[in-house]
Amino acid sequence: MLTVFNCFGQYFCLHFEAFQLGMAPVYMAFLRFMGDENEARNYSYSLEVGANGRKLIWEGTPRSIRDSHKKVRDSHDGLIIQRNMALFFSGGDRKELKLRVTGRIWKEQQNPDNGVCIPNLCS
Repeated sequence: MLTVFNCFGQYFCLHFEAFQLGMAPVYMAFLRFMGDENEARNYSYSLEVGANGRKLIWEGTPRSIRDSHKKVRDSHDGLIIQRNMALFFSGGDRKELKLRVTGRIWKEQQNPDNGVCIPNLCS
């Protein structure tokens, strides 16, 4: 899944995909900035997924869109959720994947609480 967001007049891509990490099925979410690596360093982001009183949080710098999603995925530079944990967060009978990923993007030179863009990140 790929979703594009406009924050601070810039565009960001949220990626969410399933893949195998060794023998384990996992899901991964990460953010890429539509610009070069130097511009991307001006921003930070966090992604959060959780339910039932538990949550996982990832915080980092978005990667440039010039880095392929495979390169980002293979470097494990994002929120990685094991399948059993993803099903736990999905609730119900643990057979259907239904995750809510939330997040925020902020400019590094600002106070994170004052200059925050909170896009609607759902998967």
